Amino acid sequence: MFKFAIRNLLSRSLRSFLCLMGLTIAIAGMVGLFSIAGGLEKTVSQTFGKISGIVAMQPGAPIPLFSRIPRSWGEEIGGIPGVAIVNAEIWSRVNMVEGKPVISPPRFLFGTEIPTRLQLKHGIYREAIYAGRFLSLDDQGLLNIVISKQIAEQHQKQLGDTIDVNGQEMTIVGLYETGSILLDVAIILDIEMVRTITRFDSNSVSCFYLEQSGNVNNDELVKNIKNHFKGRELASWQPSSLALASASQSNILKTLLNTIDQSLKGSSNEQLEKSNEKHLKNKNHAELQAATKSPKEIEEQSSALDVRSASDWGDRLENFTADLDIFLGLMTGIGVLIAILSIINTMLMSVIERIVDFGILKANGWTNRDVMLLITAESSLLGFAGGILGGQLGLLAIYIVNWKFANQVHLYASPGLLLFGVLFSTTLGIVGGLYPAWWTTRMTPIDAIRRG
Repeated sequence: MFKFAIRNLLSRSLRSFLCLMGLTIAIAGMVGLFSIAGGLEKTVSQTFGKISGIVAMQPGAPIPLFSRIPRSWGEEIGGIPGVAIVNAEIWSRVNMVEGKPVISPPRFLFGTEIPTRLQLKHGIYREAIYAGRFLSLDDQGLLNIVISKQIAEQHQKQLGDTIDVNGQEMTIVGLYETGSILLDVAIILDIEMVRTITRFDSNSVSCFYLEQSGNVNNDELVKNIKNHFKGRELASWQPSSLALASASQSNILKTLLNTIDQSLKGSSNEQLEKSNEKHLKNKNHAELQAATKSPKEIEEQSSALDVRSASDWGDRLENFTADLDIFLGLMTGIGVLIAILSIINTMLMSVIERIVDFGILKANGWTNRDVMLLITAESSLLGFAGGILGGQLGLLAIYIVNWKFANQVHLYASPGLLLFGVLFSTTLGIVGGLYPAWWTTRMTPIDAIRRG
């Protein structure tokens, strides 16, 4: 049956080729699109698989770059059972390197507290050094940096060279390579130097990297840290972001604006005093309410600190990639629909051209089942071949993209995705041939010969 089907397809080579190409491109597009999510999952799993500690940062901030928390909280976190080392970090976006604006891939100044960083048993960047050295205590207060291999190659820099970052001449003392495009974007230096360069608030940090002592379960430790900061507000002295301002700071700001507004309107001092008295009364009432809250009410409050382990980051990404898969599936569905219509059109035209042949075959003893098997065999062969070629074409495109944009993206097509592509394409071929086969079986041999 399959030999007969192959011979029929080759007898109409141009039409079969065009149908095959349509299906191949659709499957290649599917493989390429889903490789985006696959690459993201693989990159993140490789990245966070290297991170054994946990990160404490501002609730709602997607990454430490957008987080601001009080610097003094580090001492409190260090006193919680199960926490061995607390390393303060500051992250800031790099705008200029060697006088050129940085757009893509992004680069970040990563300021780390060197003494506590050196105490970590497992340091991602320290363990990834392949040339030079990591930062030492002697680098405190100096513009000595450790950069990734990507950054060094992009700007043609070597160990010992200087590089201009945001208008500051920095000396390269070490080169690292983690193999992750999410990690190989940092320019590492002393935290106080980053604070000075970026004018970062002196009482704030971006996050704390915590290394566990191993005495407490990881999930329990995360819960204990969050509970420690429940019902607390971020410090009111942080001027860098209105989102970090506490309720009292917000009220003070409102009072100041009201005072200015009333002054412009010519209000009396007596009215201003009444307004200030009202504000102080409300403030004292709020403080009294906070002091008299029951343990149950405090338990129901949200924590002022978000603590994430590597598994938490993985779970968040898994939710994101699930949504991404839905979007990619919808986009792929357009190409698949076109491929199905192409197969149906090809097989229907092939059936119409051979309607007399089918009539003769049925007159010579072929059953409707035999005719359906022949037509679906032809369409399934087209589907199978389209799946194989589409997978190979998709892999070629992925290789080119990964080679051309090695520092920006990483696509990955798993063996399971390629196998699914072949099976899916074969199924499409079978489904696309069902209607033409069913249409043929409705005619008697005489009707088929007469129609031909």
